[in-house]
Amino acid sequence: MASETVANAGGAAIAKGDWHPAGSSRSVEALLVEAAGEVVAQPAAGGKALAGAGLSWLDISSRVGSIPRRVTFPDGSVFETWDNDGIDRYLVARGKGGAGFVHWLEQFRLRLIVLVLVAFALGGVIYRWGVPALVEVAVLTTPPMVPQLMGQGTLATLDKTTFSATKLPEARRKEIIDGFARIAAQSPRGAKAYNLNFRDGGIIGPNAFALPDGTLVITDQLVELAGSDTEMLVGVLAHEIGHVELEHSLRQFYRAAGMTGLIMLIAGDVGSAMEDVLVQGGGLLALSYSRAAEAEADRRSVELMAKAGYDPAAIARFFGLLEDKLGDRSDTSILSTHPGTPERRKDITDYARIISGQSDPDLQ
Repeated sequence: MASETVANAGGAAIAKGDWHPAGSSRSVEALLVEAAGEVVAQPAAGGKALAGAGLSWLDISSRVGSIPRRVTFPDGSVFETWDNDGIDRYLVARGKGGAGFVHWLEQFRLRLIVLVLVAFALGGVIYRWGVPALVEVAVLTTPPMVPQLMGQGTLATLDKTTFSATKLPEARRKEIIDGFARIAAQSPRGAKAYNLNFRDGGIIGPNAFALPDGTLVITDQLVELAGSDTEMLVGVLAHEIGHVELEHSLRQFYRAAGMTGLIMLIAGDVGSAMEDVLVQGGGLLALSYSRAAEAEADRRSVELMAKAGYDPAAIARFFGLLEDKLGDRSDTSILSTHPGTPERRKDITDYARIISGQSDPDLQ
């Protein structure tokens, strides 16, 4: 039947499909043919042409996989066909190209893989250089309320998911609070800028960390690990004050947010559940620091402890404790937010000697 209809029109068949009048859901089984220099939609059963126009007047949709192709005529009527190959052959023969770019990618998956790898490489470049630059701009322009919201949100999340109420005796907490107040008073921000919180760390275990707004948390497990050495715990808290003073916490929050945004940019719509995981996970990621940031906070601990009249190298005992009790003698970290190593302990001891005006015995 198709060949007879085409023969009657005196043209060449392009594809078979359905023709839809403009603004109507009605369909007519039809053929798309080229006749007398025009592309014509003609009833498959024969009869008068339904629509026709020159190729340059037609709107032909690009090929995407096996999705039906649509040929829209100037009068708004549409010819729809599953014969993508027939449309492609006709377009190629008329010098108009064939399958679209998306279909080209689908046909050559190796190229798609290459594009994905390029996208990830570009994401890596953005994370390595773009995100840090944006972080510095954000830190400089952050209003005071933002760190407060960050701190409150992160602590609330940890209280819901990880922490529980402290079980430390009130007398033990008071000893630590008194030492903390003494060391916080040495900070340029003043003691009122910091708020110490005690929590049972649960799966986090022995740890202490600072949030951008000056909120500090120390876990029961870390206090128990320290035993009666309150001065050592104060040294650890002085280290966390250093992170706040040097705005390490704020930078890490912005860096974590940038990483979350980058993942969403590459992965697209990841769903609300995964988005929550990324956002909350980003908040936890913000509690870890680079080795350079940790070294800066270590030195700040030494300085604050010396000003307060404490042993400036007290925090070095903390790392010695990790080595002795937890076996942390490598470059990796048992406490994810504190990559304690023997080299780091030595750096603290050496800097404490410098602060105290003592000579290094290794140089004698």
